[in-house]
Amino acid sequence: MASPRTITIVALSFALGIFFVFMGTIKLTPRLSKDAYSEMKRAYKSYAKALPGLKKMGISSVLLRKIIGSLEVGCGVVLTLVPGRPKDVANFLLLLVMLAVLFFHQLVGDPLKRYAHALVFGILLTCRLLIARQSEDRPEREESREEHINVQEKNKVKKS
Repeated sequence: MASPRTITIVALSFALGIFFVFMGTIKLTPRLSKDAYSEMKRAYKSYAKALPGLKKMGISSVLLRKIIGSLEVGCGVVLTLVPGRPKDVANFLLLLVMLAVLFFHQLVGDPLKRYAHALVFGILLTCRLLIARQSEDRPEREESREEHINVQEKNKVKKS
């Protein structure tokens, strides 16, 4: 049977992956929701205006939106379907994207309700990464501690 840690990582990876595939797709195409796509276009125009350095580097609001949307879709697919270390890399990249999105929202002065999802999913990504990177030897230490206690109890019984 799978450990609770494994179940937690798989569930978080799947849920986060699906969410980011969905959100990235909304940034890339109006097929899922025309209203959400239009809102994303408007928001990324305001981010690009607030960061004049992007324009100097040749990054338009459209390119910024497509880069972030593509990262979200790609990393979401990895979180959902790919086993092993690549999930941790995708998790880290998405965490960086969430930090950038939080920065953008703060830069343009958006109210909390406009970026609360980025906070929540940033926290979930952090939790998933911490759980995944947790040392595997913890159960072994607990087992060795239990064995040590059992040996001490047997020694007490033998002395009596």
